[in-house]
Amino acid sequence: MTDLRPPKPLARPDRVSLLRYMKLFRQDILSAQPARLYRAWMAEFRTPFFRSYLLNQPDLVDTVLRARPDDFPKSDRIAEGLKPLLGNSVFLTNGETWKRQRRIIDPAFEGGRIKETFAAMFSAGQAGLARLGPDPQVVDIEEVTSHLAADVIFRTLFSLPIEDETAAQVFHRFREYQRSQPILNLGAFLPLPKWMPRFFRRGTRQNAAEIRRLITQLTAARQAEIAAGTAPNDLATKIMTTKDPETGDGFTTDEMVDQVAIFFLAGHETSASALAWALYLMALYPEWQDKLAAEAQAITGPEFSVVSKLRLSRDVFRETLRLYPPVPMMVRENICPERFRDRDIPVGSQMVLSPWHLHRHETLWDNPDGFDPGRWTTENGKTCQREAYIPFSAGARVCSGAGFAMVEGVLLLSMILKQYKVTLTSDPAPVPVAHLTVRGKEGIRLHLSRR
Repeated sequence: MTDLRPPKPLARPDRVSLLRYMKLFRQDILSAQPARLYRAWMAEFRTPFFRSYLLNQPDLVDTVLRARPDDFPKSDRIAEGLKPLLGNSVFLTNGETWKRQRRIIDPAFEGGRIKETFAAMFSAGQAGLARLGPDPQVVDIEEVTSHLAADVIFRTLFSLPIEDETAAQVFHRFREYQRSQPILNLGAFLPLPKWMPRFFRRGTRQNAAEIRRLITQLTAARQAEIAAGTAPNDLATKIMTTKDPETGDGFTTDEMVDQVAIFFLAGHETSASALAWALYLMALYPEWQDKLAAEAQAITGPEFSVVSKLRLSRDVFRETLRLYPPVPMMVRENICPERFRDRDIPVGSQMVLSPWHLHRHETLWDNPDGFDPGRWTTENGKTCQREAYIPFSAGARVCSGAGFAMVEGVLLLSMILKQYKVTLTSDPAPVPVAHLTVRGKEGIRLHLSRR
């Protein structure tokens, strides 16, 4: 008999040696954590090398992310695993550099601009459905959603379909990179001196370098089009022609390559992860799938107004982001002495915000491990959405593309379920693990058949 609870990785024993923890962490950061984190308000980890605090108490999370973000900058150690690909992108920087980057980037993702990208999202969805074809088949749905999300980001960013030669090369290189690099590695916690060489899994540096070379080609070509007055009105053109209102400067080519790399990571990896888990949940809960398929009949073309009619799809996608937040952990560092829950927090400690544990906290949420898209209309759901729901982070550093991602996810989920029925296979339930985003350890296999 199928276990109808959404899959969740087994937790490690509460006490393990540092060596054992490091080995578990390298394999997967989710299963390397103890079960008590689903109940704790704050958990302290001490080793000879670092001290870190995982925060689940809503007012502490609010302090770090919303009330005093300048006192808790993003930890420099986050860059340890992602620097080869992301350079000095907005995802890794702090202070005035980060503020300048956001002043240039944010206008591209304002409400009106999202509406302008809708036709490109819809076209990517149609192309993805055409690739699936009419015949019943068993697929790794993560591969399907990765291809689809990459198509969306290339169409909206550079007005290029995924079939474009350069776009296709970036996509295939990124697939290899995704499986080799976790969002956090041990370098995020061990204070390594700058002179010490950093070691990565095989292929990580090579793939990152090739991705950046290809992105540089796209960026240089777009700069030439802008200069010639022939550039399309897409996200890349908007960002590359926006000037910082305080300095009057825009991004250089190198700076734009950094930003495109994070747009691809955030706009492709996270969307692919969330959409794959949403489709798996629809196979697990066919009664909800039928509701979404009926609702999706409202989609007749690339009219943005249809988004307001996809309410059930929105609630399902929101619940998917609660259970499987694509970025499961974020790390900040305190630059001032703090006292949280009667404990003194030394300067330079790692402050871990974990959407994975916060979204499943046993004291905060009703039925925390259950799938319940209807929770968002309950008092508990409304309270938790305000205080304990951070799939896109929160406060000043909230993801610029959060609104974009919600529209994309809801639309693509509905388009797929309008044409296809998804059902479980005889494979074991997928085990969530954290690579660049939360993925199935051995993929997520589903059976697709035309409705």
